[in-house]
Amino acid sequence: MAAAPDDALPTVRLGPYAVSRLIVGANPVLGFSYVGGLMSHFMQDYFTVERTVDLLERCLDVGINTWQTSAHEKVHAALEGLRQRGRDIQWIFLASTSHTEDEGALDEVIRRDRPIAIVHHGGVSDRLWREGRIEEVHDFARRVRDRGILAGISAHNPRVIQHAEDNGWNLDLYMACFYQLTRTREELEHVVGREVPLWGEFLPGDPARMCAVVQQVQRPCLAFKILAGGRRADRPEEREAAFEFAFGNIKRTDAVIVGMFPRFSDQAGEDAALTRRFGTLSP
Repeated sequence: MAAAPDDALPTVRLGPYAVSRLIVGANPVLGFSYVGGLMSHFMQDYFTVERTVDLLERCLDVGINTWQTSAHEKVHAALEGLRQRGRDIQWIFLASTSHTEDEGALDEVIRRDRPIAIVHHGGVSDRLWREGRIEEVHDFARRVRDRGILAGISAHNPRVIQHAEDNGWNLDLYMACFYQLTRTREELEHVVGREVPLWGEFLPGDPARMCAVVQQVQRPCLAFKILAGGRRADRPEEREAAFEFAFGNIKRTDAVIVGMFPRFSDQAGEDAALTRRFGTLSP
């Protein structure tokens, strides 16, 4: 069932595109879980290509018009399957090393799957920052823009986004992780002490640190991991609090990316309702 016109999701602008303020992510689809290998296998087993297409159709029905993923054969098959059903969804491509360093592979993904934007992978961006090679990220963004496609960078470390903004990089968007998951062991020990807890990379102060940067940069930001890799998704009140915090601490020109695993509930519909409820909070 399609969303009624007065129930439509708010949108933000990415270049010429109207993008729903709730974007569906892909970690569950691709079997990337932050709660252990067993859940990763469970997600991989559940998300056949057909079920992935079903999720995308449900997202479109409730007003979610954009999907953000890395390149993957399942992603390609799902996009093709959706188009064969007579529907389409805007796709944001998160490019990792295999595509940032191989021009032919990058062009093939562009030809096959038609992304509206290409974003440099956050884990790679953070690593290159640590190694003093951050200009390689800038160079990739230039090459994307030369192809006539919106270009952005993703980061878990707020300093990477701040650096790009302060140095006037010609970007169209940022992807900003609410949790700095790419700290080294030494960096984690510096923040929390030598007894780093299990799953210690999800530090409760990180969302506020990233949001401080998101609020002052000029370009649109797509905030991700707002549910802490699923750790804030178990109870309805926790999920509500996470959406309320996210929309209350990003700009009106920003959106959120949320992975969905509809095995037990209609997460697309639930998250769309939370976006309509809290999306007006953004300053």
